Amino acid sequence: MKSALDTALDAVIAGITAAGGPLAVGETVVRGATLPAFTAAPPSMREYFAFFFASNADKEFLVFGEERLTFADVHARGLAFAAMLQHRHGIAKGDRVAIAIRNYPEWIIAFVGVLHLGAIAIPMNAWWTAEELDYGLKDSGARLAVADEERARRIATLACRATVITVRTSPEVAQSLGFARAEDELAASPPATWFLPDIAPEDDATIMYTSGSTGSPKGAVSTHRAIVSGAMNYLVAGLALLNLSQASGAAMPAQQVMLLNVPLFHITGSVPVLLVSIAIGRKMVIMHKWDAGEALRLIEKERATYFVGVPTMSLELMQHPDHGKYDLSSLVDIASGGAPRPPEHVERLAKTFTGTNPVQGYGLTETNGVGAGNFRDNYRAKPASTGRAAAPLVELRIDQGDGPVGPGVPSGTVGEVCIRTVCNCRGYWNKPEATAGAFPGDGWFRSGDLGYLDEDGYLFIVDRKKDIIIRGGENISCQEVESAIYTHPAVAECSVFGLPDERLGEIVGAVVYVKPGSTLEAADLYDFIARELASFKLPAKIWLSPEPLPKLGSAKIDKVTLRTHYRAVHLGKAA
Repeated sequence: MKSALDTALDAVIAGITAAGGPLAVGETVVRGATLPAFTAAPPSMREYFAFFFASNADKEFLVFGEERLTFADVHARGLAFAAMLQHRHGIAKGDRVAIAIRNYPEWIIAFVGVLHLGAIAIPMNAWWTAEELDYGLKDSGARLAVADEERARRIATLACRATVITVRTSPEVAQSLGFARAEDELAASPPATWFLPDIAPEDDATIMYTSGSTGSPKGAVSTHRAIVSGAMNYLVAGLALLNLSQASGAAMPAQQVMLLNVPLFHITGSVPVLLVSIAIGRKMVIMHKWDAGEALRLIEKERATYFVGVPTMSLELMQHPDHGKYDLSSLVDIASGGAPRPPEHVERLAKTFTGTNPVQGYGLTETNGVGAGNFRDNYRAKPASTGRAAAPLVELRIDQGDGPVGPGVPSGTVGEVCIRTVCNCRGYWNKPEATAGAFPGDGWFRSGDLGYLDEDGYLFIVDRKKDIIIRGGENISCQEVESAIYTHPAVAECSVFGLPDERLGEIVGAVVYVKPGSTLEAADLYDFIARELASFKLPAKIWLSPEPLPKLGSAKIDKVTLRTHYRAVHLGKAA
């Protein structure tokens, strides 16, 4: 039975998206599929930025330490960055430009500048090793990379063909690395572009890399239409909730304030956080890296109204010894994305942060973060669910086959979660087979997650079809970790899987069978693979099996049995 909140939300959203309004929904044809779409949406990110930055020009937008920039400041710097890329480096429409920067204002400025030109932005994972950065630069064919000092030092070790421009780097360091500094390039460039090409809605805008079961990261290619639509779909939900809050008599702050504690290079950081903030005039208080104590201080100091992060972040806020020392009464919503939030945390959040609303979102890089949402009282009533399909653009379906998505299955039946929306990416960069498997046509995307829909249309994720681990919002390929383990000469067999963890959601576990006659200690194996893998991919638990690993009839290692057994061992529940 539909809840009172769902009934109210549906009515408000119907009004917001009715014909004739700025967020009116009609239909459009994308790659042969007829899909719901906003009829008055900006045709590209250039127009999106121009309209919303101008609408919020005088408001404060970015806070980073002692630095404070208005919306007008950031847009002007983005346009100057575009001019510099064009005049100094010949960047043109369709060129790929990598952004390898932690959370700094320059990340946003570069992103705005690249998309303004019609070039393709490639947000790179700042936690990647030098070898992983090398893969991303080569796979994408990036002509130019914008990097902060730490990433620039890693790239300097590579035989990289891309031009590199550094930010937040001293002249001495930049010179030692052989790279130009953005400050110097901007000073040497004319302030405005000499030419701007037209940008069509279906032109490519971003390539965002995501780890899957194959081990090699795949570049999800998004068009301007998909990104704009994703941001505006989130905007509808936000406006609907705001409408209901106002109707209830709740006091509204003069300006919404978000603590930016998630990486901008993740889809959550770039679309529902950054792009929605630009649209609604929301201030963003930037954290360069996550620290729960610093987050508490900034929430009080800046009167933050909205918090979003992977579940471990809100857990650490609750558990921090200084939690009670700060005034957190400005917080309205505490959202989670990127990984499942344990159901027991939901009620605990509501009680710990009095007067706030817990929120859960579900989306993927391939859907521009759009998928499902579970809000406020609904989330407390169904804490294990990621919510209903995100109105007005998303359709969810559960399918038990492969290839084209079927008509769906009865409620309560488990199958693969499939998402149909104009917000979906168009496919993977230079990977036609992977694209055909994940994007089977008619606007659908196969998520690789297994779940079911209940009788109210609420989605419950129960497992993953893809062999990946989600650790604190980071996708980790089991195959990649297994491949690294197999390079040790003493390893005969191994299997890698996720283990439940209250703080991170999942951590990496591995069981290894050593070759007869060889000796190997778990600590030595850890040190061995640490030379190859990024730190977040390293196993938190390594078990050495005295016997060969169990096999299926196909002679493949029986990962399901191993995972079930060692998860029980990990939790202290093994027989």
